[in-house]
Amino acid sequence: MKKIFTPLILSSFLLASCSETNHLSQLPAKKTVVQAYAPIPADFAPRNLTVLSAGDSLTQGVGDSTNKGGYLPYLETMLEKEKGINEVDFYNYGVKGNRTTQLLKRLKSQEMQPIVQKADLIILTIGGNDIMKVVRDHFSDLKLADFMTEKEVYQHRLTEIMQTILSENPDASIVLVGMYNPFSKWFSHIKEMDEIVSLWNKAAQTVVANYPNAYFVGIDDVFLKTNDDLLYTDHFHPNNKGYKLIAKKLSEALGDRVIPDLEKKPLVVSTEEN
Repeated sequence: MKKIFTPLILSSFLLASCSETNHLSQLPAKKTVVQAYAPIPADFAPRNLTVLSAGDSLTQGVGDSTNKGGYLPYLETMLEKEKGINEVDFYNYGVKGNRTTQLLKRLKSQEMQPIVQKADLIILTIGGNDIMKVVRDHFSDLKLADFMTEKEVYQHRLTEIMQTILSENPDASIVLVGMYNPFSKWFSHIKEMDEIVSLWNKAAQTVVANYPNAYFVGIDDVFLKTNDDLLYTDHFHPNNKGYKLIAKKLSEALGDRVIPDLEKKPLVVSTEEN
């Protein structure tokens, strides 16, 4: 039998539906809760750090009476106290007398390439011997212009060094240690030497600024703002105390830069019913 909905019955049905809809609209809606999780502690999974130190006598450690590598053992101890580091493996490729040209060749050598490729951090000390070459080449008639001309060449070679490293290891952090002026005893007649060293450091900073993973750490103030004797008996290289202060300056300046930033856990969006 065909069922027939009368107007009265239909009206009652519609009213009941509206009442049910109103009832549902009063129920608490699902809430979207955004929960922010705390960053993972740096010491949650401490890592090993591979550090390649390369350059001149400052990296080799000339003047260090312990013959353990100048600033490196001090820096190693300081870094291993960081929460995010388990241990640090240092590879010392410092060679007394090296200039930018020689470092550039060595970075491309079969000996150093594998270390460059796996290093997390590369620390460079280079430039002091480039300045010394200017002094030797023009000793009899030394002019400020001679240093300025060679500064441009130094800047170009430093760029090549950075490019060479990053072509082998694009993810490496590179730290360039600035130069200080140890020339006052031997070249006291060159009154502009402080200015020369400062200008060369500024040239180095200009190069470093072009690379997001590169950092410049100046150390000239370590030797200028002190009455302590920080130089070896040759009055040119740091002594043990001088190297320790260089390591301290590096450790403070690097901070989290030498430890790859730990990923912060992203905001998590979840749905919960109340």
